[in-house]
Amino acid sequence: MSSDKPPVAKKVQAERTHHGDTVIDEYAWLADKEDPDTVTYLEAENTFTQAHTRHLADLQETVFQEIKGRTQETDLSVPTRKGGWWYYSRTEEGKQYGIQCRVAATGDTPPELTPGVPLAGEQVLLDGNELAGDSPFLAVGTSSVSPDGRRLAYSTDFSGDERFTLRFRDLESDELLADEISGVFYGGAWSADGSAFFYMTIDEAWRPYRVHRHLIGTPADEDVLVYEETDERFWVGVGLTRSERYLVLSAGSKVTSEVRVLDAEFPTGEFQVVRPRRTGIEYSVDHAGDRFLVLHNEDARNFALATAPVDDPGTWTPLIEHREDTRLLDVDAFSDHVVVHFRRDGLTGIRVLADDGEPHEISFPEPIHTAGPAGNPEFHTGRLRLAYTSMVTPPSVYDYDLAARELILLKQRTVLGGYDPGDYQQFREWAVAEDGTRVPISIVMRKGARRPAPTVLYGYGSYETSIDPSFSVPRLSLLDRGFVFAIAHVRGGGEMGRHWYEDGKLTSKKNTFTDFVAAARHMKAAGWSGEVVARGGSAGGLLMGAAVNLAPEEFAGVVAEVPFVDALNTILDPSLPLTVIEWDEWGDPLHNPDVYAYMKSYTPYENIDDRAYPPILAITSLNDTRVLYHEPAKWIARLRAVAKGGPFLLKTEMGAGHGGRSGRYDAWREEAFTLSWILDRAAGEAATQGGKV
Repeated sequence: MSSDKPPVAKKVQAERTHHGDTVIDEYAWLADKEDPDTVTYLEAENTFTQAHTRHLADLQETVFQEIKGRTQETDLSVPTRKGGWWYYSRTEEGKQYGIQCRVAATGDTPPELTPGVPLAGEQVLLDGNELAGDSPFLAVGTSSVSPDGRRLAYSTDFSGDERFTLRFRDLESDELLADEISGVFYGGAWSADGSAFFYMTIDEAWRPYRVHRHLIGTPADEDVLVYEETDERFWVGVGLTRSERYLVLSAGSKVTSEVRVLDAEFPTGEFQVVRPRRTGIEYSVDHAGDRFLVLHNEDARNFALATAPVDDPGTWTPLIEHREDTRLLDVDAFSDHVVVHFRRDGLTGIRVLADDGEPHEISFPEPIHTAGPAGNPEFHTGRLRLAYTSMVTPPSVYDYDLAARELILLKQRTVLGGYDPGDYQQFREWAVAEDGTRVPISIVMRKGARRPAPTVLYGYGSYETSIDPSFSVPRLSLLDRGFVFAIAHVRGGGEMGRHWYEDGKLTSKKNTFTDFVAAARHMKAAGWSGEVVARGGSAGGLLMGAAVNLAPEEFAGVVAEVPFVDALNTILDPSLPLTVIEWDEWGDPLHNPDVYAYMKSYTPYENIDDRAYPPILAITSLNDTRVLYHEPAKWIARLRAVAKGGPFLLKTEMGAGHGGRSGRYDAWREEAFTLSWILDRAAGEAATQGGKV
């Protein structure tokens, strides 16, 4: 097969019938990962994509060098105090992965770190480069130091399938312990004395459903099953409160929670239920002193905060009442204060409730920003560590002095090459959706750029996940070529509160797609945008496929990364990873004919027609366990067979998972590939020359 001609996927008659509806899926055979024809086809697609983008090789290299040249490759994080140690991570030029370290703490002031200069007494906890060795992929599922600082639990995945192997190190002797447990999930928690570690395992549908207790120094086959969740809609997780007094075992579906607690001093004891699950009631728990803090949505759509005695955790007393204009996101308990992370008017904020003072909110300098607590493991502290960014301000780390009510800038990510935030502008616009709903759009551009400008419009819109305004080094390669970058905060996300999510899920899901099309049209009508390239990943890839089906003429190109484009077939199959869990998000088309009809009316794979579609680039990974590779493979095959326009390209990473390639240099090259394709699509040769506008 010529690399200059697109691969033609064979058609194999495969029928399915649901609720009296018979559908032919001629590309279902691509779901068989073990079929040699599947691998051959995916490799042929990669060859075609490479051939079709070979003219962009110089631009790809230019953009890669721009990303690399703007990044301080040898760098350090701000140290965080925990017990008798300062913990931090660092990167070294030429190395793919970060290095986790610590030094003994003397006093409360973080040590001054110089990039590239190791601190005296530094102990390396985990070096990702040594762990990876010759492997082309590495993911770390957990890295957790025991409360006494003596042991490290860490887990690794070398294929991208998100099934980790758990190991332990004695940090005093610097010896790797014999304990080894395979097939574990992300996360885990230590007991208070570091003698036991709790971890999760998954079922065949990739659902974490069991919590196990491992006693250090004992064989893994003697580990005790602490909890098993039999309801297929629920995930489980386990953690340790900041106070280190309680282990917290959580079971949750998309709409319901149940939490159990156990005194961390007695890891072999029984977990106690805080409140039995009730459908539609979500809650989480933290601990301080003689009380639990409970964040919940009982009669409180945007959540409220309550307290509960540790000896009667099911009795909740209001602390912060529900507000229609404020979505409470999280609560952090400390010895002398409580911190609440919230969302209001599409932006995040932080509220402090000190034991000896009036509650207050922290003020931030920019009208469009993202802020939240970050790296606060110490329970007894007079400072709050914060993360802050905007679309023009690089990620910044602050300490907030609780007594002085003062923000102290500790570090702002260095952007090399003469970056000046004053050279860029950010804006907030509002599109009007078909039903009259106002949809916020966050916009960034270089000052002086001509308008209308080629535009990248990004969207997600599922799971109440908010795509908040943030800074991006690779994005500068677009902005400096005269592009506008915009985020459409569509319904299905959480930007405007819980109702924003509810109005974009289940049988209101189409609002997500029509909001995005409305945003694209608004950007053009308001004079911001000329040609628009849409971009989204995972559930945002579903948005890409649905939006381009609705209005292909609005887009000059579409980038769909690990896209969930065969949604109906996936959600119909309870044997696939995550399907049953997802019924609370999308509905249950297997048992409900109305949901089936609704999903069939929007799922991208089922709704391709013979209109002219814009060029589409779909990027996926063979080992993805969340959105299986065959979804974009089938989608591209059907686009090529049915639709006009294009070209339609598929790029499959043959050795990675949902997050793509793992090393930072590899990830930069992948991003350079995508950005060069976008530049070619939206602005042609004039924008590929580089340089500032």
